[in-house]
Amino acid sequence: MNHTTSNTPGHDAEAFCADLVRAQDFRTYAASLFVPSDARRSWLALAAFNAEAAHVRDHVSQPLPGEIRLQWWRDVLTGEGQGTDRGEVEGNPVAAELLRTIALHDLPVEMLIRLIDAHVFDVYDDPMPDMAALEAHCRDTAATLYLLRAKVLGANSAEIARVADHAGIAEGLVDVMLALPRHAARRQLYLPGDLMTLHGVGVEEIFLHQANAPLKDALAHLRREARSQLDQALALLADAPPAAHRAFLPLAVVGKILTRLETSEPFAPPSLSRLGVLWTTWRAASARPFRG
Repeated sequence: MNHTTSNTPGHDAEAFCADLVRAQDFRTYAASLFVPSDARRSWLALAAFNAEAAHVRDHVSQPLPGEIRLQWWRDVLTGEGQGTDRGEVEGNPVAAELLRTIALHDLPVEMLIRLIDAHVFDVYDDPMPDMAALEAHCRDTAATLYLLRAKVLGANSAEIARVADHAGIAEGLVDVMLALPRHAARRQLYLPGDLMTLHGVGVEEIFLHQANAPLKDALAHLRREARSQLDQALALLADAPPAAHRAFLPLAVVGKILTRLETSEPFAPPSLSRLGVLWTTWRAASARPFRG
């Protein structure tokens, strides 16, 4: 199943990925502007692949087509399956750039497959059972991307993996809060069940976009957890090699959005303009040490 095709290789595939990331993940796109050009191409390939996997639900109305799309990406990574002949993969600019990036930086394919597997949850309407499950989802998605971006920059250690773990959970929790209106509109629930039970939040009230006190208490709880994870990531990053710092530039924007979530309504989450994202990222990239 070929989702995005291009008839010209090389720089056109690179440009395709850049355009896709600029449109769907401007936070990562902005951060990519502050890394060396060879690393930037690989960053954009990873982000474009993530955009394809993370937005599958936006393009399907039933789980099965979503599962098929995700399986296509598994087959691309493993070289198996019936729907991924060489010409089809090479004709898909995101797949071509992703495979180039994996080979160039010796990236572990199993991490990318875990990311795909995590996004299977997205194509169904099952509720997120508890905080542990939500944090695991964040580790397999956002944290994986932080760790892979660090590897592209040559930063690969147990310490960096710990930074990526906290960074990914912080970013993932923030994105869950930002996406609450969109998820509620299609009756998806990423707020963890144990947190909802603790604060007495009703499922149907969320689907009806009712911003009541229990929901606000649950979101305040989630913000505190996100802030704790962000603070731990930044504390660990302060002792990390300077080369690793740019891998975590998106945290600057995550931190700013988290602060704005403190005063926003649940179903009217804050947003940063593209200029605001660029400015925040530039300030973080210029700071010594890195400032989130």
